[in-house]
Amino acid sequence: AVIGAFGGPVVAPSANRSGRPSPTTFADAMEETGHAVGAAVDGGPCAVGVESTVVSVLDGQIALLRPGSVTREEIEAVAGPLAEGGQGHRSPGRMALHYAPDAPVRIEADEAKDDEILLGFGAGVGDPRWSLSPSSDLREAAANLFRLLREADRTKPSGIAVSPIPAKGLGEAINDRLRRAAGFVG
Repeated sequence: AVIGAFGGPVVAPSANRSGRPSPTTFADAMEETGHAVGAAVDGGPCAVGVESTVVSVLDGQIALLRPGSVTREEIEAVAGPLAEGGQGHRSPGRMALHYAPDAPVRIEADEAKDDEILLGFGAGVGDPRWSLSPSSDLREAAANLFRLLREADRTKPSGIAVSPIPAKGLGEAINDRLRRAAGFVG
């Protein structure tokens, strides 16, 4: 909203504390920043959810540093195969434990254990209220990921279980964020 109104580039701080699930709604951003900001603009919920794709271009080689909304497949369709070994700490969001709610996160889960909330993916998986995407749409799942992690965490569950997410396309970015929320280097 601000960039569109201003018509040029804008520099602004992140609206989340490092290591926490990224805010994707105005309410979540305000919860994170409290009264530490002088002004805030509600541009509506994030349409994408997962943060930007980050690539490195060194010595003519393109490497993926952080998967995001522009997928590996989309980049390779334009630039050819990506260089291996691009993962690392040269980009934000690459710590082993990042995007983490207070409750422990368990990934690749088929069902919830006692007092866990299951974030489902696909038709008929878990409580529809906690579904990343009932239609198995990766774009919808990416848009809902951080909001649902935050909402589930607010209920103070013993843990948050997450259904398996396909690893291709936007699923690469979703799985990257989930592995880091669970504390796995990926």
